[in-house]
Amino acid sequence: MPKETAVYTHGHHESVLRSHRWRTAANSAAYLIDELRPGLTVLDVGCGPGTITADLAALVAPGRVAAVDTAEEILSRAAGVAAERGLENVEFAVADVHALDFPDDSFDVVHAHQVLQHVGDPVQALREMRRVCRPGGVVAARDSDYAAMAWYPEVPGLDDWLGLYRRVARANGGEPDAGRRLLSWARRAGFTDITPTAANWCFATPESRAWWGGMWADRTVGSAYAEMAVAGGRASTEELAEIAAAWREWATRDDAWFMVPHGEVLCRV
Repeated sequence: MPKETAVYTHGHHESVLRSHRWRTAANSAAYLIDELRPGLTVLDVGCGPGTITADLAALVAPGRVAAVDTAEEILSRAAGVAAERGLENVEFAVADVHALDFPDDSFDVVHAHQVLQHVGDPVQALREMRRVCRPGGVVAARDSDYAAMAWYPEVPGLDDWLGLYRRVARANGGEPDAGRRLLSWARRAGFTDITPTAANWCFATPESRAWWGGMWADRTVGSAYAEMAVAGGRASTEELAEIAAAWREWATRDDAWFMVPHGEVLCRV
């Protein structure tokens, strides 16, 4: 497939949205919060169901937020979240991060969470994010790094899950180990004033591991990712069922622990 073309590996199955709706500015964009203040304009790229978007909008109100995604159907969900919170400073639109439909220097802050791992050309995406950010503004990106994920106990099926997911994501044109590459991509995109950081999600309480393990078990057999794995000949339905069972087994352990590491870059324009 062309370099700028990639298929979104996860899709928008309920199990995927269950994960995305859990995200907040506090647990997914803490490195950016100190840069926000009332009156700023923000572009939220790849907004998904809009929970982070709504948090950003509340932090910069009465400043405006433009939230974009490639999937029109998900934008209606994001608009619903904003409406439920009484936010009137958010606008939604379909957009491709490789070619944003905004003039140069349009926003004070341009933000992307878990986006660059799924695009065909992350360097071009960052160039576009830089183009629409005003001088003195910031471009912020955060992505997980699958190869660096760690867990205990060492349930063999989770090794199978990790290997399969990385193969499917790369076949779709993405880079599942994006977190470690963000600094390099930002430099190649022309940024020179970059603050690179890292942060983790950790699932180790009974409630959080049941949620995380159950979500991935459901995603492994029911989402677009599962369909792509089978259609691409990378796994059978039986193998996916075994991986889902491994997730559920892991989640029942009272000593189970899972870490999701993220790379972050805060780039000043």
